[in-house]
Amino acid sequence: MSAQALFAGFASNNAYANRTLFGAITGLDRAAFNAPRPGFFPSLSATLNHIYEVDLYYLDALEGAGQGLAVFERPEIAEVADLAAAQAVADARLCAFCDAPGDPARLVGVARATGMTRERVDAVLAHLFQHQIHHRGQAHVQMGDAGIAPPQLDEFFLDYERAPLATELRAGR
Repeated sequence: MSAQALFAGFASNNAYANRTLFGAITGLDRAAFNAPRPGFFPSLSATLNHIYEVDLYYLDALEGAGQGLAVFERPEIAEVADLAAAQAVADARLCAFCDAPGDPARLVGVARATGMTRERVDAVLAHLFQHQIHHRGQAHVQMGDAGIAPPQLDEFFLDYERAPLATELRAGR
């Protein structure tokens, strides 16, 4: 499997996992979404906003958009449906980036508090996917605390027991 195919698969898996996770919490009202929960971030809202915000940050670097750290200067999204919609747009951008041919060893500028650094595209993507998985795991704990059964998110790559939505998303590749 080529690096491009691997990263395109991870981008689709990410979109699937986010869509599935947000689907499971769609019924949460604003108070429950923002209620204190155990975890690194104090609520489901804060955890999922963090995933979204970091996605925007690394997408900015990968696309060379030049916003840098300014992506963090945005209000937190307090409604489940609004954050789900915003995350879906970011997921589509990531899928489009990973679908486009490119050099995974190409260096991109990443704005840091200490100045710009240069990172390889493949390293940024690997870090981004790991970051998303890490924090979605924390969201699972918070969902359980909210009385919601956390959905299965790892039925994407293998044919055995692949979730229907995963099959639909993979068919687009």
